[in-house]
Amino acid sequence: MLPHDMKPSAMGALAASLPGKLMSAAVSRRRFLIGAAATGSGLAIGFKALPLAAEGGETAAANPFQSYLEIAEDGRVTVLSSQFEMGQGSYHGLATLVVEELDCDWNDVDVRGVAGDLAVYGNLAWGGAAQGTGGSTSMATSWDRYRQAGATAKVLLKTAAAEAWGVPAEEIEAEAGVLRHAASGNEAGYGALAAAAAALPVPSDVALKTPEEWSQIGNPDVLRYDRVGKTDGTQDFTLDVQLPGMLTAAMIHPPKFGATLVSFDGEAAKALPGVVEVVAVPRGIAVVAEDTWSAINATYAVEAEWDESEAETRGSAEILSEYRELAGKEPMALARDDGDFEAAFAEADRVIEARYEFPFLAHAALEPLNAVAHMNEEGTLEVWGGHQIPGFYQYLSAQIAELPPERVKMHVLKTGGSFGRRAVGDGDVVAEAVSVAKALDWRAPVKVQWTRENDMRGGRYRPAYVHRLRAGLDAEGRLIAWDNHIVGQSIVSGTPFEGLIQNGIDNTSVEGSSTLPYAIPNLRVGLTTTDVKVPVLWWRAVGSTHTAYATEVFLDEVAEAVGADPVQYRLDMLQDHPRHAEVLRRAAEQAGWGEDLPEGHFHGVSLHESFASYVAQVAEVSVEGGQVRVHKVVCAVDCGLPINPDTIRAQMEGGIGFGLGSILQEEVTLVAGEVDQGNYDGYRPLRISQMPEVEVVIIDSPASPTGVGEPGTPPIGPAVANAVYRATGRRVRELPFEKGLTA
Repeated sequence: MLPHDMKPSAMGALAASLPGKLMSAAVSRRRFLIGAAATGSGLAIGFKALPLAAEGGETAAANPFQSYLEIAEDGRVTVLSSQFEMGQGSYHGLATLVVEELDCDWNDVDVRGVAGDLAVYGNLAWGGAAQGTGGSTSMATSWDRYRQAGATAKVLLKTAAAEAWGVPAEEIEAEAGVLRHAASGNEAGYGALAAAAAALPVPSDVALKTPEEWSQIGNPDVLRYDRVGKTDGTQDFTLDVQLPGMLTAAMIHPPKFGATLVSFDGEAAKALPGVVEVVAVPRGIAVVAEDTWSAINATYAVEAEWDESEAETRGSAEILSEYRELAGKEPMALARDDGDFEAAFAEADRVIEARYEFPFLAHAALEPLNAVAHMNEEGTLEVWGGHQIPGFYQYLSAQIAELPPERVKMHVLKTGGSFGRRAVGDGDVVAEAVSVAKALDWRAPVKVQWTRENDMRGGRYRPAYVHRLRAGLDAEGRLIAWDNHIVGQSIVSGTPFEGLIQNGIDNTSVEGSSTLPYAIPNLRVGLTTTDVKVPVLWWRAVGSTHTAYATEVFLDEVAEAVGADPVQYRLDMLQDHPRHAEVLRRAAEQAGWGEDLPEGHFHGVSLHESFASYVAQVAEVSVEGGQVRVHKVVCAVDCGLPINPDTIRAQMEGGIGFGLGSILQEEVTLVAGEVDQGNYDGYRPLRISQMPEVEVVIIDSPASPTGVGEPGTPPIGPAVANAVYRATGRRVRELPFEKGLTA
């Protein structure tokens, strides 16, 4: 869940902060050429990057070829994905682009994650500065690349067939992985011509299909190619990796964040059946055994002493108390400062104030963190895992193993959820796996498998925040001044991404507030960044997870104060933002805003843009005995050109469920620096019985495709909160609802 809206200056700072070897191959969208190569089984199609021109203006030799697409002799088409699959459908999206242009059969298609060449796989939405998946950028970075790969492959295949059959290439038709020439009766599958196609010169300019010719892109009947394996349990994840002689390591981490290991006694653990070794590594203690249960069981027999002199010892209640005090003061830095808000407040006929509080949140993905490390016989370190930012992990693994990066091979596997958790600048569980394997002198492959408790108590949370908001209204009820002071931790401070902090502003703390679309002439957004040792990380939709709630609930309160309809009040301030206005109108119309609802049911509305996608939601809610029940959500989304409508609907539904659980009942709390929650009993994501009906309205947009993995999450909280107010007359300003609605 890395930031999508990185400005050029921020991207330059990011590039400067990253390891030089990772940055040397960064290229722009326009510096790609098509390339082709023969493989042991057929044809590989892809791009190669032209290096930057030398000082004299001459271009140096081209980088080695790397591919996006393979066609085997049996006709199997493998799409090599630069994007990581964590359930959001990126593999299917990339495959759709290839299938559209290549005209192959979906039954012959598979997708494999790849890594290792930044020039080829660098995320173009991030300026090519790193390979990675996040910020809902998978389709943005892949839209041109993978369509061109498919189209070029088809041209080469047709050319090879034309030469073999002695017919004009333009007379050859391609359909479902088969080439046909009607006049001569010749016919061949793609696999039969793949090797010949690979030997041909690659055309420099291949025409892509026009929208009128599309049969796959935008087709609502195209379902995910990997849906069967994901539902019947046959899909493999890192959890399922088994290598000959592999050992499993269970981790013991410091009980407090910032504590360090003084000493440990692992003799009792080593005496247990199946236990091979107990070793100290930089992030804690690893118990290594022949199987997972033996490793986990033996962790309870290890005695350890920790130095907590530099550890975080405050509880979450104390931390939030400090935040409240800071929120009442002047911010440390300004993210936005329009007009003269002080003068506007002084002239305002009425001023409204509110404070909103947000707890730490865990990612809580179904598959706990894991990774496998193995030094093979050739002296190459292989690392298997859910590598959301594989270039970082390759570089860090090389540093730990004391190898050059080119002798580290990253195996990018699908993972059972991430929500940002597997995009960590210090390598996290990947670093642990390599460290443990090294401590064992590389004598066996090692899988580090975290338990749910490791995962829940191991840090990397959505930060806690406090927002203080003030609104100034004139005599006619118009909103003339807005002040939003945000207090909380920086996600990127102290990480390789620290270069993203500009003028004291971590954009991940303020996005959504600093980009408020409403026409308010005097608007200030300030930030106070706190020093807390609880490790934090981007969490699905990042800053918008709290900024959308604070701004949209407060705006509803402003509309209510002046007796205005919440939908119309928003629309009146969106004259310069037609895409925002359109999703708001469509959601309201589809939900029947203003029409009668069943007795005890109430509507609430919200609108938010994140990662260049626009989402409005109307929630239908009832409250009985203090329990909130969300019956239905109508969600309108403009994510640019809709590549996979079925995936868009699924991601809106999933994002709504994910966000709904977080606002209703999820919360990470600390006492004396230690996390209370350890599993799904104490930390409770949304249960299936709580999931509402979701109706998704997809805007048919001509704009370039943007993302859908995250933008569905931010609006659900404020939409529900606004409906709850209408049901109860109470504003929920402290999350989760279990706390804020009963306080």
